[in-house]
Amino acid sequence: MKDTTATQLWLVRHGATKWSRSGQHTSVTDLPLLPDGEQDARKVGERLKGTDFGLVLTSPHRRARDTAVGAGFTDVEEDADLVEWAYGPGEGLTSDEIREEVPGWRIWTHGAPQFERDDCAPGETIEEVSARLRRVVERVRASGVERALVFAHGHSLRALAMEWLSFEIAMGKHFPLQTGTLSVLGYEKDNPAIVRWNAET
Repeated sequence: MKDTTATQLWLVRHGATKWSRSGQHTSVTDLPLLPDGEQDARKVGERLKGTDFGLVLTSPHRRARDTAVGAGFTDVEEDADLVEWAYGPGEGLTSDEIREEVPGWRIWTHGAPQFERDDCAPGETIEEVSARLRRVVERVRASGVERALVFAHGHSLRALAMEWLSFEIAMGKHFPLQTGTLSVLGYEKDNPAIVRWNAET
């Protein structure tokens, strides 16, 4: 049997965008990086220089792909399972604005908010997000590489980490993740573990 406990999964949240700065929920809206976000990508590249990765994946969203390229990873594979949580009618709104429609709302306990908005498709449930990010974990562990690297988004990466740890997705509320940061998932003995979290590059 292949030893999967040697595999580390390195996570990079994309660089800063206009909406990540304003706190607006961004999933399908394909925003570019701000100049500061482009600088975030270059800093990530400097931090990762000389580190070998057997598998490099990115969300198809522009802000993640551009962070990967800006960090020097031009030969990167898109994986649709890494897209950001689909917020549905919450797209482009802040948490406070969503709570005006759904009192007490949090993504970790409610999933995408459910209210009527003509210009938006329904968002994703917690179960749907969990299923697709579990596929990423399974893919990485089955790859047998020493290190895998993914470029993705704040909520999707936090949910991915919870799947790595076999925690409930709701636990993601305890793991804030800033733009342009690096995290590492691995093992402590044979237990899935967080090696590094939310580290500035």
